[in-house]
Amino acid sequence: MKKVLVRAGMSPLDTFSADEMIKRNSIGNNVGNLMYAYSVFRNLTTENVELDADYYRIDPDDANRINETYDAYVIPLANAIRPSFIPALKRYTALIERLKIPVFVIGMGMAFPYEPNVKQERPFDGDVKRFVSAVLEKSNILGLRGQITSDYLSYLGFKEGRDHMVIGCPSMYTFGDNIKIRDTELDTNSAISINMTPAADQKVLKFLNDLSGQYKNLEFTPQDLDEMILTYSGTPFLGGAVNSKVSNYPNSLNSAVYKNNQVKFFLSAPSWIKHMGTIDLSIGTRLHGNVAPILAGTPSIAIPIDARMRELTEYHNFPRVPANEIHEDMKLEELLEKVDVHSVEKNQQKNYENFINFLDKNGIENVYHYNSEGLKMPFDKKLDLVNLKEPLTPITSCDADKMAERLQRNFDIIVPKQEKEKSSNGKKIKAKNKTISKLKK
Repeated sequence: MKKVLVRAGMSPLDTFSADEMIKRNSIGNNVGNLMYAYSVFRNLTTENVELDADYYRIDPDDANRINETYDAYVIPLANAIRPSFIPALKRYTALIERLKIPVFVIGMGMAFPYEPNVKQERPFDGDVKRFVSAVLEKSNILGLRGQITSDYLSYLGFKEGRDHMVIGCPSMYTFGDNIKIRDTELDTNSAISINMTPAADQKVLKFLNDLSGQYKNLEFTPQDLDEMILTYSGTPFLGGAVNSKVSNYPNSLNSAVYKNNQVKFFLSAPSWIKHMGTIDLSIGTRLHGNVAPILAGTPSIAIPIDARMRELTEYHNFPRVPANEIHEDMKLEELLEKVDVHSVEKNQQKNYENFINFLDKNGIENVYHYNSEGLKMPFDKKLDLVNLKEPLTPITSCDADKMAERLQRNFDIIVPKQEKEKSSNGKKIKAKNKTISKLKK
């Protein structure tokens, strides 16, 4: 039996409680990360291969242990090319350079503005080059999220088709090429799911936020860690508020969707997808907020707000409407008329075959030959034995005992986190002041 290590905050077979997930940050700051981990586990688990999560541990000193225990390391990455992730990328580079087993990068992307200049010099260009070079020493080709990322790596000197290829987001291949979207007609009783990003334009946020007053069966599906904490405990950081300066965003228990218990924070990808099968239409600015309904066969409308979202929605041909075409007083039915909800089906088979081609180029064993609608994969059999957690609902929906339990557990988690953060910030300030003092001498 071969063993493969996978970059993931948790395995889809893990059933951590909400407070444990918060404590460990198992979602890597965004629960959408669970979606592509689910796809990788389902597609790469065979009768001969089992996968383990690395729980986001990055330590170059683990190289010997990994070499001795695993036959390969699979690293699914989202928008990894961004300033805040560069320190982690450097640690991955140091680790990969010490590994002797194959290392495969699946779905790497960037976080650039909607209309980026990929040939613009960036301070982290060298770090990205070193990371890509290290990976290419351990595998044949990198899989990228979209064409913009591909153009950026080409600018750095790597050749498209030889060093890297566009494969989209692996989450879209969770069930192979089996995507069939239902038709839908809306009325005030329709079940609507909305997803939102604080960075979106105000007119987009207002349009989405106002839908809660128009559809009584509307749900808001938050994705970020601070929103998870808000849903779990009411106040994420001891009096702080989620995105408190952002208007038209559900950022406190006073927001309509929290007041009306219309919030669901999912604790696993399979349960998220399953629930989306009960929804009539999903709409929003989140990538995986729209991937989940698509995988469930539910019509969706994506609103791309940056290059990260743009390259993926274009590659997978999501039903989408640019943010500049949305105005506050338009009706959802009007927006639905602008898209073909079945457009995503048209590229799926070709994209999936391309994804399998990427796996084959790297010699990665997969379940492609077992791909058939309704046929259980080896990983499905394992998942059937797991009791998945129900989605998290607002603390205000709990009885008094459960509410007290959540508050205490949250307090026990957040206080040490804040103390650690203060200590870390204090050390950074001291180091910075020390550097300034040296420069003055």
